[in-house]
Amino acid sequence: MSKRVCLVTGVGPGTGASMVRRFAEGGFEVAMLARDPERLAELDSEIDGASPFVCDVSDEAAINETLAKVKKDLGAPEVLIHNAVRGTRGGLFDVEPRDFERNFQTNVMSLMHLARGTIPDMLEAGKGSIIVTGNTAARRGKPFFTVFAPTKAAQRIFAEALAREFGPQGIHVAFIVIDAVIDVPWTREAFKGKPDDFYIKPSAIADEAWHLVHQDKSCWSFDVDIRPFGETW
Repeated sequence: MSKRVCLVTGVGPGTGASMVRRFAEGGFEVAMLARDPERLAELDSEIDGASPFVCDVSDEAAINETLAKVKKDLGAPEVLIHNAVRGTRGGLFDVEPRDFERNFQTNVMSLMHLARGTIPDMLEAGKGSIIVTGNTAARRGKPFFTVFAPTKAAQRIFAEALAREFGPQGIHVAFIVIDAVIDVPWTREAFKGKPDDFYIKPSAIADEAWHLVHQDKSCWSFDVDIRPFGETW
């Protein structure tokens, strides 16, 4: 347990997997959290230094049980990357109130439970980082994002509260606004004909998270916007 430990939620084929690879390559023991055991098993076989933990982060009990396993098997996380997201979309009458609750549970409440489960160890160590991946929905409400955008906005504000409370105690909290279409197979299919420069690379997002974790204390960032060079904004 001499290595630094990084915990990544929402480990899918894009950003999550790239986060795992980047931090494992950087010498971390990485705890991969996702609901799909087959996906985790595949990544486990591909990436040295990564360990799978099946977990539904919308379930508080599952989070607490998984954190206990991570600490036992790998050690206390020095880095938490909250990448899990639930994004039900639709107009006000196209969705159900329960969709709003479920989005909030995954996007906000899970961050609260994860923070409560990891920050005490970070405080004891005198250092730590919490990186949250977000998007432009965190800053604007639009009709089709009626029950999604408010949960991402709440996630960002919650992360800012953490940054202000625990930054002075040595814990760096940052929120990444990803203003782009992430380059994964299903987006390539959905946006057929778009040039490569249209997409943001998952590996580049992971590089930015790595940079944030290793920023000097004298110039910590909180709000970080990233987008392809050609993006209109």
